[in-house]
Amino acid sequence: MSAPLSAARMARPRAHPVAWPCLLQDRSLSGVAVFRALQLGDMLCMVPALRALRRALPETRITLIGLASARDFAERYARYVDEFLEFPGIAAFPEQPAREEALPAFYAETRARRFDVALQMHGSGLHSNDIVRRLGARDWGGFVPDPAQQQPGRRMAWPDDLPEPMRYTALMEYLGVPAEDAGLEFPLSDADRREAARLADALGLVPERTVFVHPGARLPSRRWPVERFAAVAAALARQGWPIAVTGNAEESELAAGVAGALDGGAVNLCGRTSLGVLAALLERARLLICNDTGLSHVAAALRTPSVVIASGSDVRRWAPLDRDLHSVLFEPALCRPCAFAVCPIGHPCALGIAPESVMARAQAHLMKERLRAC
Repeated sequence: MSAPLSAARMARPRAHPVAWPCLLQDRSLSGVAVFRALQLGDMLCMVPALRALRRALPETRITLIGLASARDFAERYARYVDEFLEFPGIAAFPEQPAREEALPAFYAETRARRFDVALQMHGSGLHSNDIVRRLGARDWGGFVPDPAQQQPGRRMAWPDDLPEPMRYTALMEYLGVPAEDAGLEFPLSDADRREAARLADALGLVPERTVFVHPGARLPSRRWPVERFAAVAAALARQGWPIAVTGNAEESELAAGVAGALDGGAVNLCGRTSLGVLAALLERARLLICNDTGLSHVAAALRTPSVVIASGSDVRRWAPLDRDLHSVLFEPALCRPCAFAVCPIGHPCALGIAPESVMARAQAHLMKERLRAC
């Protein structure tokens, strides 16, 4: 099943009516901290809000506080972020092992920076608001989990009915920052593109004709079965489409399961690219077939067509906004969104998506792109 967005949910959130002071309406703020200790896909969904924040506060020093893995993100988005501080983690956040013994030194460091404002951009605030309050900023704002905690212009009740990028543009509006564009972006460097071109030439890969297949996802519950990815890749290869399989070093077994089914007829890029080089290849790709994972958001940012199989995730929240460019397949289930790393009931949300359904969407995209090229 695909999940179309209603017109109301695609529309830009209405600006907060400024009948009271808004936290970010002072354009002379000297320092703002943004807290979001999440992984790549989650970080990419925050970019439209960061873009709006920078436009409104061009002279303000913006500090991103996140996981160690977000350091590269901060460097790539240096036009929006001036500084990165690593958050040691807490037990309630599963994204990385917690180093709670490092928290006292971390909070001492943030307090020494004397931020004017700290922004909680890490979900509803159930666990993260206490962290943001302890950063030592003069004031703080962001989402709150209970509508009774809402403070106009400062703390907004968590909007459960919006796609993820639009949650944070809505928050910017609420705090006094115009945010007209919820589109993602992924800046590529000249070095990214040069290395991608070198690798493609060395492997005989022509990205403009190639279907990229990404069978990995951080959690097993978010992965469509690798043999189904392999079946789709093999069927496309029989139709003459070159196949490239992608993944990081930890996903080598998944990638090998797809590439091996093509008897040497696929280029296995797993572990051979940085994120920037992979993105530079995807920028030119004909199509991406993947799970609902970080690479799906990279494709959305690059406007590369994709077919996304969403196993267990909250499609309303995480699916790409452009449903002409991106097809999202999912099986409705009462247990969605899934809270388990490994499904305890046989993974019906993944098994409910047949290879034939993915193949049909892939062929539709490939035909559409072929017609556009004519």
